[in-house]
Amino acid sequence: MTTLATATRSHGRSTAGLLLVAGIVLATLTEAIASTVLSLGRGDIIGDTYATPDEFAWLDIGYTALKLIGFMIAPSLLNRFHPRDVIIGATLVMGLACGIAAITARLDLLVALRFIQGFAGGTLLIGGQTLIFLAYPRAHQPILQALFAMGSVVAPATIAPALQGWLIDSQSWTWIFFSIVPLALAATGLLLIADCPLPTRIRHRPFDWIGFSLISATLFCFTYVFSQGSRWDWFEEPRILWLTVIGAAALLAFLGQQVLAKGQGLLDFTLFNSSDFTFAFIVSFVAGAALFGSAFLIPAFALSVLAFTPTDAGQLLLPSGALFIGALLIAAYLMQARRVPPVATVPFGILMIMVAMWMLSGSTSESGTDDMMAAILLRGLGLGFLFLSITLIAFSDLNRRNLASGIGLFNTGRQLGGLMGVAALQTLIEHNVAANAVVLGASVTGGGAAVIERLTTTTAMLAVKGMDAAAASQGATSLLGRVVTGQSTVIAFDTAFIAVSLLFVIAAPMLVGIKIGLSRYAKACAVRPSADEGKGCGRSLPSASTLQFK
Repeated sequence: MTTLATATRSHGRSTAGLLLVAGIVLATLTEAIASTVLSLGRGDIIGDTYATPDEFAWLDIGYTALKLIGFMIAPSLLNRFHPRDVIIGATLVMGLACGIAAITARLDLLVALRFIQGFAGGTLLIGGQTLIFLAYPRAHQPILQALFAMGSVVAPATIAPALQGWLIDSQSWTWIFFSIVPLALAATGLLLIADCPLPTRIRHRPFDWIGFSLISATLFCFTYVFSQGSRWDWFEEPRILWLTVIGAAALLAFLGQQVLAKGQGLLDFTLFNSSDFTFAFIVSFVAGAALFGSAFLIPAFALSVLAFTPTDAGQLLLPSGALFIGALLIAAYLMQARRVPPVATVPFGILMIMVAMWMLSGSTSESGTDDMMAAILLRGLGLGFLFLSITLIAFSDLNRRNLASGIGLFNTGRQLGGLMGVAALQTLIEHNVAANAVVLGASVTGGGAAVIERLTTTTAMLAVKGMDAAAASQGATSLLGRVVTGQSTVIAFDTAFIAVSLLFVIAAPMLVGIKIGLSRYAKACAVRPSADEGKGCGRSLPSASTLQFK
């Protein structure tokens, strides 16, 4: 009887635990859909709101900036309130803000709602990942973090664009926001009935309002600069220059204020006592640039060059989601069941992403889904092996006190890396389109035999369609100019694909050198703990390269 009762309780706890993880994953899906709504719905939203490009940009800037602020503020909220309550509150706020956004076309209200959505999204992401680490043993973290990544990384990169493209073509952009409401309600219901084995005692500490103001100014300035810098030709526009200076000054002031706060500020410097977290934090910028940069390039190429519909462009990345999930599960199995150290899969992930981007660099204006699919699938496989590894490397050594701060800082680095990557690729494409058009245009001279033949053939074709001779000649010249511009755009995108691949060629040796340097520093601190005490040599924590999940 006792055995049966024990088994029943154990089964009940397992079921409640599954409900908790399912609720967190559903909550992250709300953020995945909200964060990518502008990628395919931009034109439709501009048309319905009558917004100028500058006005519309605030829908994206506001969301991203407040999401970054949410990453930094969430640890303080988790310190004051129960993590599950924070996640439930953020999820409900997200659902409410999206529900209102679905029934309004007022631009000012939409901007305010995007601010709210961004902060709620950043808070629930940090709260959800922190709760999974706190509620379950480290031995189960590989598979649990793989499940969390399906909602926080895989969904915005693959599933959400496909859903949004279909909704835009079949319904309207408002249905994207409508779809978030039932997800938020379902996530809240699961979280309310799930078992959450955490202590109820909460350790309060004063909120750092000065640090909050400084980091908010920093993130707002940098988000605007990275989002709009390419549009305004960077420092040729005084607004971009001044915002860069203000953001840099605010960042320096924030770091100085955090040092003077002596552990009572927003930034927990003890995180960097772990060489593995320090290394993973640096890698997060490169990984973010690869993830967000490639996720920007592929749909943009499909829409602007291949003339895909939003549905086709959204579904282009969908098959790679299956490979992404498969790689996450394989990596989790290797780390949890076979005791493979997390760092072992990182080289495979980097190599696959490099090869995939190199394969995409051969795309042409005649390419189709079948031509690009092998590279897209390989990219998904590489991202799966890379992201789970750096997650476990970053957080496996952190304790309960600084875990939430580490998760927030890591995600901030990844998001900023993504902003920088996308901004660099946009600038590269714009400059290369103009330069390629000049080079190709210089080769298309009026007296060339091939040009004359092309113009003659096109003029004859237009004349057959009913145009008079003069109009047909002008139309042929115009069509030739469009071909030159189109080919210039293709070459520019191919160069951008190569640039993402070269990012790892340049970054990989640097990251290896940084890892070796951090490891040697940690070993030196471990050998001389007493001599280095008080001299900046932090406590050496176990290395994730040798970490085994027991």
